[in-house]
Amino acid sequence: MVTRTSDNATPLAPHASVDGAPIIIRNITTADLGEALRLGWEDFKAIPSHAVMLCVIYPVLGLAIARLVLGYSVLPLLFPLAAGFALLGPFAALGLYELSRRRELGEQPSAWDAIRVLRAPSFGAMLGLGVLLLALFVVWVAAANAIYVASFGHQPAASIPDFVTRVFTTREGGMLIVVGCGVGFLFALAALCISVVSFPLMLDRHASATDAVLTSLRAVLVNPVNIALWGLIVAVLLVVGSLPLFLGLAVVLPVLGHATWHLYRRIIA
Repeated sequence: MVTRTSDNATPLAPHASVDGAPIIIRNITTADLGEALRLGWEDFKAIPSHAVMLCVIYPVLGLAIARLVLGYSVLPLLFPLAAGFALLGPFAALGLYELSRRRELGEQPSAWDAIRVLRAPSFGAMLGLGVLLLALFVVWVAAANAIYVASFGHQPAASIPDFVTRVFTTREGGMLIVVGCGVGFLFALAALCISVVSFPLMLDRHASATDAVLTSLRAVLVNPVNIALWGLIVAVLLVVGSLPLFLGLAVVLPVLGHATWHLYRRIIA
C-alpha cells in the first residue's frame, strides 16, 4: 500500500503494496537532504577504498574521453557524454547502496559485500531498470548530436579553441546552449523521477521494477520542491567532481551513492 503521509508518517490514501507490506511516503524537508548528504559522507569516510574502487571506472572513462577529444572527433559530444553519466548513476551505485544498508545494520562491510548485490532477489528487476536508464543515456547522446548538427552542420571543429569560439561567440552557439541544456534538463528530470528511490526500494524491499518506479513517481509528487532541489544538488556536485579531468568523481559519486540510500530512508518509512 503506497500512501502519502505527513511528517509523522500517518497513512492516508492507499495505492499499492510490496509483498503485502505498506509503503509509506513521507514529506521531507531541506534538513533531510542535508542529513542524507552528511550520512553519505560518513559512509564514505568509513569505507572510502571500497567506494572509490566501485567508481574508479568513471574517472578512467573521463580520461578516455579526453584522449578521444585529442582527435576532435567527439569534441561536440564531450559535455553531453559527461552530463549523461548522471543518468546511469542510480544503477551504477547499487554496490554503494548495499554497503550503506549493511553499515546501517551495524555490520562492518568489506569490499566484497558490495558485489553481493548481484545475488539480491530483485537484481533482475534492477538490471531491467538499469537497461532503461542506459537506453535513456543513448537517446540523450543521439539528441545532443542532432542538436549540434542542426546548429553547425556536420563539419567538425578544427580545434578546441575553434569549438569554444563557435559555441560561446556565435548565434548558433547560443541556440546550441539554450536548446541543449533545455533538452538535457528534460532527460535528467525523467531519470530523476523514475529512479530517485527505485533502486534502493528494490534492494531493500525486493519490489518489482514497476512498483519501484511508481513509488518513485509518487515520492516526487509528494515532495516536488525538495526532490527538485536534490536533483540540483546532484548536478552541481557532478560538475564540481568533473574537475579536473573527472577525477573528483572518485569522491563525489560514492558520496552521492551513499547519500541516495539515506535519502530513500527519509522518503520511504
